[in-house]
Amino acid sequence: MAEKLTWHDVLAEEKEKPYFIETLKHVANQRAAGVTVYPPQKDVFNAFRLTELGDVNVVILGQDPYHGPHQAHGLAFSVLPGVQTPPSLQNMYKELQQDIPGFEKPNHGYLASWAEQGVMLLNTVLTVEAGKAHSHARLGWETFTDTVIKAINEQREGVIFLLWGSHAQKKGSIIDRQRHHVLQAPHPSPLSAHRGFFGCQHFSKTNALLRDAGKTPINWTPVLPE
Repeated sequence: MAEKLTWHDVLAEEKEKPYFIETLKHVANQRAAGVTVYPPQKDVFNAFRLTELGDVNVVILGQDPYHGPHQAHGLAFSVLPGVQTPPSLQNMYKELQQDIPGFEKPNHGYLASWAEQGVMLLNTVLTVEAGKAHSHARLGWETFTDTVIKAINEQREGVIFLLWGSHAQKKGSIIDRQRHHVLQAPHPSPLSAHRGFFGCQHFSKTNALLRDAGKTPINWTPVLPE
């Protein structure tokens, strides 16, 4: 593909496809029936609003959104300001403290400032029913996010993909590793972080790769909006 696509182009094309029409209809029907679905409809595609395709330099792949109230807002691993930082993100902060000199653990889990620097925080499934992890798996979201990863793969050069855990690593099989960088580690959840997420140094390695490519390194300290 010679022409430079935007997320608007990619999403518009997918929204015409029968599988995706069905996915969106299923979610809309659940909401209409009074089922609580996270994140709120207005936030489902936030990852695409905050990190335009042409700005993607790093991808952190999550699984499905947080399923508790007020947590999910469309960015993988991130929670809204004022919400307690979930355990996986706490462990990401612990690794950052070991890995990035001067990193101080923030008192919030809002990662929009990462997204605004070109870190795409992408869940492989974009909605979930309240209190029911993985309840929207196999609705069609995985097909959609495969398309998203393929678009990044084809449209960008030298993107650093951080794939934590087997789910993300399977999803990453479509990435061209000659063209991009893939860093793999266990998931930061309390169940697996001690198996090699702690000590993986993915944050400093990402910044080293960005510097080598003449790109701006990421400020990994999450900043709340003014």
